Amino acid sequence: MRRWGAIAGALGQRNFALYLWWGWVSLIGFWAQRVAVGWLTWEMTHSGAWLGLIAFADLAPCVVITPIAGGLADRLDRKRMVIWTQSLAMLQAVALAVLTLSGLIEIWSLFLLTLFLGMVMAVNTAARLTLVPNLLEREHVPSALALDSGLFNVARFIGPAIAGALIVQWGVGAAFVFNAVTFLAFLAALWRIRLIRDEGKGRIVGNLFAEVGEGLRYAFKHPGIGPVLIVIAAAALGAKPYIDLLPGFADEVYHRGAEGLAQFTAVSGIGAFVAAAYLAQRGTTTGLTRLLLWALAAAAFGLFLFCSTDNYWVGLAAIAVIGASVVICGTGTQTLMQGAVDGAMRGRVMSLYGVIFRGGPALGALVMGVASDFVGLQAALAGGGLICIAALLWLRRRYRAVSAVLEAEGKG
Repeated sequence: MRRWGAIAGALGQRNFALYLWWGWVSLIGFWAQRVAVGWLTWEMTHSGAWLGLIAFADLAPCVVITPIAGGLADRLDRKRMVIWTQSLAMLQAVALAVLTLSGLIEIWSLFLLTLFLGMVMAVNTAARLTLVPNLLEREHVPSALALDSGLFNVARFIGPAIAGALIVQWGVGAAFVFNAVTFLAFLAALWRIRLIRDEGKGRIVGNLFAEVGEGLRYAFKHPGIGPVLIVIAAAALGAKPYIDLLPGFADEVYHRGAEGLAQFTAVSGIGAFVAAAYLAQRGTTTGLTRLLLWALAAAAFGLFLFCSTDNYWVGLAAIAVIGASVVICGTGTQTLMQGAVDGAMRGRVMSLYGVIFRGGPALGALVMGVASDFVGLQAALAGGGLICIAALLWLRRRYRAVSAVLEAEGKG
C-alpha cells in the first residue's frame, strides 16, 4: 500500500495533475498523427529508406537545437516555452490536415512539415524535461516521472487505435485534424498551471553557448550521469527505431497493412505502460541501475525475436517486450539523472538526455531504413539488438560505482 501511496501523493499535486491529464489528451493526438505520417509515407513510397528519412526529419533537429534550448530553459520561463512550442505544433498539424484533405500532399512537403515539427519539438523537449520537477515537491518526482511516462505510453496504444479507425473510415487527413484539436485542451491547462519553483529562471547571465558547454562538461564528468547516458544512447540507437520501421514490418513482413500497424503500435504501448506503472509504484531510485541492465537484455531479446519470425502473435509478444524495455531504459535513466543533477544545471543536462533520446532514434531509423533496402527490414533492425548487448556488457562492468552515486543522490 505504501508503494501505491507514492502514486497518490504525486497525483494529489494540483499543478502536476493538470499537466499530466491534459497533456495525455494531447499525446493521444500526437501518437495518432505519428502513425498516420508513417502510413502515409509508406503508401506514397513503399520504401524503408523514406520511412527512415521521415523519422530522421522528425527527430534529428534536436541534436542541434535541444542543447541550446536547454540553455534557454535555464534562463527563461519554462512554462511559456512549452506553450509557444505546443502552439506551433498545433499549426503544423493543421497544415498537414489541409494538404492531405485537399489532395495536395507530396512526399517532399510531408518531409518539410515533419522537419518543421522536429525543430519545434526540439525546443519543446528541453522545456518539458525540466518542467515536471518544478510542479511538485522533490519526494514525489520519481513517481511523477514514471506516471508521465506511463500515460505517454497509454497514449501510444490509444492514439494508434484511434488513428487506425480514422484512416479506415475517413482517410489519413482525419488523424491530422484529430491531433490539431487535442492540442487545445493541453494549451488551456498550461495557462492554469503555476510552477512551485523555476530553478534556473534569471540565474544565468553569461554567454549562452559557454553555459551550454559547461552543462555538457558537468554531465560527462559526473560519475553517474555520464555512464547512464550510454545506456539511453544504446536504447535510442538500437531499440527505439523499431517504432519508425513498423509500417514496413506490418505490411511487408507480417502482411497486416494499416490495421496491423495500429495493433503493433498499440501493443508496444501496452508493454510500455505496464513497465511505467511498475516504475511509478516503486517510488524510489533504489535498485534502478540494476533494472537498467535487465531492460537492455530484454530489449535485445525482443528485437531478435521480432526480427526472426513472421508469426503475427509472436511478433506482438516481442513488440510488447521491446516497448516495456525502452520505457524502463528511458524513464529509469531520466529518474536517476533528475535526482542527481544540480537544479541550476537541469535544463542543460536534461536537454542532453533529450538529444540522445530523440536524436538517437533518428540516426538509428535512418541507418536501418537505408540498410533495409539492401539487407531487408529484419536484418537491419536485428543490428539494434547487438547495440543493446554491447551497452549491457559496458554498464555491467561499472554497475557498482554508478549505482552507488546515482541511487544515493536520488534519495537526497
